[in-house]
Amino acid sequence: MMRRNGIIIFVFLLLSQGVFAQNNGASATDLPRKFRELSLGMNIDDLKAALLSDSYFIFRGDRDVSFLPVRNQSLVETTGASFIKRAFFQLRDEAVFIMAFSLNTEIIDHYSVFTQLVEKYGQPSYLDPSTAVWETDETRISVERPLTVKYIDKKVFTDIVNESGLIESGQVKLRQDFLNDF
Repeated sequence: MMRRNGIIIFVFLLLSQGVFAQNNGASATDLPRKFRELSLGMNIDDLKAALLSDSYFIFRGDRDVSFLPVRNQSLVETTGASFIKRAFFQLRDEAVFIMAFSLNTEIIDHYSVFTQLVEKYGQPSYLDPSTAVWETDETRISVERPLTVKYIDKKVFTDIVNESGLIESGQVKLRQDFLNDF
């Protein structure tokens, strides 16, 4: 009973603070497409140079780059230093479309990151216990538990999802046909 009351109080506090409110008027220029010198849309050579020159990353060069078995995609994964434990950069057609930063929860906490983003960009457009999301037509920024901050180029991501949907739609139909047999 005590846990249930605690959850109800927590939800009430969130509602009274307006945490579940929609983002009021964020435009494409309100959300950044970059973190420090790393940005969505940058090419792999610029990404490597930025990682090498940034003290928050321990980038080892080409051995941190993987080529994925899908259309012109690659992944750069590197260790971080200090506040950043690991960072992942996914590229398509040699341009970054996802940047994900796994942060060190021993020296920075979820609440601090969340409140900083609320102060800068307003209330998230989506919020649940594991994820807070701010988005515009071009960009999506999320803070996910335990503590990962992601920047996503929504146009590229949507194109990939739509392309995979064409492939998966046949599998979905086959799955439904199979289920209908029961």
